[in-house]
Amino acid sequence: MAEQSDIIHAIEDEETEIRTGLDQAVSASTKVLAWAIFVAFLITVVEVVARYVFSSPTFWAHETTSFLIAAIFLIGGPVALARDKHIRVRMIYDSVSPARRRLLDIVNSVVALMFFAGLAFASWIMVEKSWFNPSGALHLEGTGTSWNPPTPALLKLLVLLCVGLMFVQTVFHLVAAIRRDTSATEGDN
Repeated sequence: MAEQSDIIHAIEDEETEIRTGLDQAVSASTKVLAWAIFVAFLITVVEVVARYVFSSPTFWAHETTSFLIAAIFLIGGPVALARDKHIRVRMIYDSVSPARRRLLDIVNSVVALMFFAGLAFASWIMVEKSWFNPSGALHLEGTGTSWNPPTPALLKLLVLLCVGLMFVQTVFHLVAAIRRDTSATEGDN
């Protein structure tokens, strides 16, 4: 009899379409990145114990967990794109022929590339302002608290990196959609 975990993995494998080697690498990175959630959980436990058991709250726990969770959230974009789990109107997509799906994939990729290009430009402006002072010297933007870690600057850089990664992923998806041959499956729908 199949184990529950085997059934779940079979369903996930069937639903997940990993299209490129880059997508495979991004998707596989989640096994490592998931530990950041565990670290954020541990930090929260330490903070609760320090605050309520020892009456000695930390000054770094909230900012560290906020940074970790925000970073994980940002990395979710490339992961969703790698696993083909982004938002799509499935009712329309599933009801058309493979040739029209290919056309929808091409149009979607072109629109996504324009969006990512604009977002990358805006992200670069944010990174530049958060990493350099007006004279051009390196100075990372901090949180403004007593600890003042450079997490805002790091998160803005992560936005730029994730957008750049999604741009590259989308280029690969566009090339794959253009090359896709739908003539063999045209009679299926």
